[in-house]
Amino acid sequence: MPAEPVPLRSFEKDLVVESFELFDVPPRWLFLKVATKGGLVGWGEPVVEGRSGAVRTAVEELGEYVIGRPANRIEDIWQVLHRGGFYRGGPVLMSAIAGIDQALWDIKGKALDAPVYELLGGAVRGSIAVYGWIGGDSPDGVAEAAQHRVKQGFGAVKMNASGRMAWIDSPQRIAEIAERMRLVREAVGPDIGIGVDFHGRIHRGLARRAIEALEPYAPMFVEDPVAPGHEDLLAGLAAGLRTPLATGERLYSRWDFKHVLPHIDVAQPDVSHAGGISETRRIASMAEAYDVALAPHCPLGPLALAASLHVDFASLNAFIQETSLGMHYHDQYGVELLDYVANPEVFAVQEGKISLPEKPGLGVEIAEDIVRKEAGRADGENGWRNPVWRLSDGSFAEW
Repeated sequence: MPAEPVPLRSFEKDLVVESFELFDVPPRWLFLKVATKGGLVGWGEPVVEGRSGAVRTAVEELGEYVIGRPANRIEDIWQVLHRGGFYRGGPVLMSAIAGIDQALWDIKGKALDAPVYELLGGAVRGSIAVYGWIGGDSPDGVAEAAQHRVKQGFGAVKMNASGRMAWIDSPQRIAEIAERMRLVREAVGPDIGIGVDFHGRIHRGLARRAIEALEPYAPMFVEDPVAPGHEDLLAGLAAGLRTPLATGERLYSRWDFKHVLPHIDVAQPDVSHAGGISETRRIASMAEAYDVALAPHCPLGPLALAASLHVDFASLNAFIQETSLGMHYHDQYGVELLDYVANPEVFAVQEGKISLPEKPGLGVEIAEDIVRKEAGRADGENGWRNPVWRLSDGSFAEW
């Protein structure tokens, strides 16, 4: 192990990282437990949905740089993990770094008896708006699902715009997208936010027509109007539209975001994919410089949600937070986000918002007995894969 750049100070000896432990848990998550010599433990969520095996291996390899070092040196560890292996970036490596980073912030907050947002400069708000998922791959039940979310206390929802789409599809398919949105808007009224996720399914030739068809129903934003790799199209697409454009779940660092921030209205980094709390906070600050709002992507578990909230509470441009509370992916496994949490009240949604947490670190008490039990199930996360879609002619379609 190379010498530390700064000699260990006495208080850091108890904070030296001693071990990593990883847990694949349903519905599709990977949890990381980091233990220190002094007994403090931090938790993180390093995962790419459907690819947890690859991320697990990356976390184990990166652990070689972290075990034996003081957990409070978050920035130095982050830079070494990102730059020290020569090859950098991408979903697997950045998600592995993200989970480690979250766990280190959790430890540091506990060591200093302070919530993570205090270490990021302090809270700028007392609560943050949140939204819940309502489906949308098909029109079946979306209006009823939206009403159900409102009854649960959400002030905003998000839905997919469509199912599978051809590169140039029929006018009828565009009309169906608009009709789906109309049904939801009529079901919830004018005061509920409705995010519409194109999910990269709608190609360049139809994206503008689809967004313009939605505009009479005032979407909160349109997410991923183009697929990853086509960010150069955003500038032309944004011109003349009245609907805010959002993207970011498949961007993994500030270097990825710097090319899109001039052309979007809402940045959506994922704190479990984009390098953790450290990097997501930097992306938030970059977005603020472009007058771009922040709405972190988070269809994940309790640790990712907690980490996202701490960034939200410390970032002035954060306006809403995605959650996976009650998300449909969970149904087949019989377990969901709150089942892994010993203090579920920290995620209570009241009047469409989650309030500022007060406990140190991430503020989430993980029910470790449940984590260990669920990690032993044969149908854990590694059984989940996103669908592979095809069009009627047999060709691949974006999911």
